[in-house]
Amino acid sequence: MYLADYHVHSAVSPDCSVAMTDMAAAAFAAGMQEVAFTDHLGMGRWDCAPLPPDHDWGPAREALARARADWNGRLTLRLGVELGEITRAPALAERFLASAPDLDFVIASVHGLPAYQWRDLALIQEKDEAECRREIQLYLEQVRQTALWGRFSVLGHLTLPLRYMNERRGFHATFDGFEEQMEEIFRILIRQGRGIEVNTNRGHQPLPGEKWLRMYRDLGGETVTLGSDAHGAAQVGCAIREGQALLRRCGFTRFCTFEKRRPVWQNL
Repeated sequence: MYLADYHVHSAVSPDCSVAMTDMAAAAFAAGMQEVAFTDHLGMGRWDCAPLPPDHDWGPAREALARARADWNGRLTLRLGVELGEITRAPALAERFLASAPDLDFVIASVHGLPAYQWRDLALIQEKDEAECRREIQLYLEQVRQTALWGRFSVLGHLTLPLRYMNERRGFHATFDGFEEQMEEIFRILIRQGRGIEVNTNRGHQPLPGEKWLRMYRDLGGETVTLGSDAHGAAQVGCAIREGQALLRRCGFTRFCTFEKRRPVWQNL
């Protein structure tokens, strides 16, 4: 069993305080053989403060160089990025990617919605489950537009609103009833040769879950990565083994790691 955590944050992200080399140490302790660091790079802040026209990739490069020096020969470390809110400023996203070092892996994700002034999904306080349904509809439209943009490796945590609606705010929301929208997104991704992530959600409900993974597989989808979305050392590698078992149940026989943005197939 090859164990790779392909969604790990470090102190390069604004919402993590753990050095990249310490996150690598946690991955090694958890039995991981490969890690992709995917620190956040959003196309705007939820409070609408402007972003600079250029992104400084220096901190990510330097942190990775230190981590690789510390873990040389014991752990494969990849440089990735999690690009958020691409639909907010696609030209800016393209400029950031054009100035990037030789990235191995790019996650595209949606954390905010224009109807909520791009406020992070974690901060929205839905009144009831009817508002949850409206929010999911708006979210899926942003995901669809992101999928059409297509300059990424995988689409991250596809059913992300459930993390906040259910785990934090006590709703019982699902994506049931949005089958047509989900199928359209999967077809776009498959047509473009892009994939999805199984976000193991730090041991909580996988994002997406079994129903949607089966749909993706039945439509011909195969490119899939597994990531914990760790923002702390204790979360690195969390539920990666269980995520592999979930993929096998859904009919997958392999998953992906990436090198220089090209998929490397790993048997399940």
